[in-house]
Amino acid sequence: MLRPIDPERDLDAMHAYRSREDVCAYIPPVPATRERLAEIYRDPERTRSVLTEAGQTLALAVELRATGELIGDLVLFWHSAEHRSGEVGYIVAPEHQGHGYATEATRALLALGFDGLGLHRITGRIDARNPASGRVLTKAGMRQEAVLVENEWFKGEWSTEVDFAILEQEWREQRDL
Repeated sequence: MLRPIDPERDLDAMHAYRSREDVCAYIPPVPATRERLAEIYRDPERTRSVLTEAGQTLALAVELRATGELIGDLVLFWHSAEHRSGEVGYIVAPEHQGHGYATEATRALLALGFDGLGLHRITGRIDARNPASGRVLTKAGMRQEAVLVENEWFKGEWSTEVDFAILEQEWREQRDL
């Protein structure tokens, strides 16, 4: 189940996975202290539940419906109104990886982007050293478009980025199957 992030209720659970080196290895955030996460999520821009204009980011909590346990969080970036473009990203606690939650949540974000915002194209960018994340995007219906070899100095080393994307038309065709 996806819901808005509650900065107080979710802080301990988010800290449990966002403070881990292995979880943050391939994503921009570095492992965060509890205090730093509390500071980040005090900003109402980080906990918005509706996107009203390009340039905004929607961050949502992922919880298990049966227990209400927070198991991850994800984002939808609305990059451009003119180009009708967006991007998805996600983090799932290691003990909950491999169960399809990231794929299911990503599909929900794709639906929001295409059906709710009228986007034309949504991308997902991963580090090549994280093939499990590539499988998530592929299962969500995205296709690999590019491999940008050592394109970014990232956390002290060169990183190769793999870009995935899906167009609105492709999304609609998949949903009609």
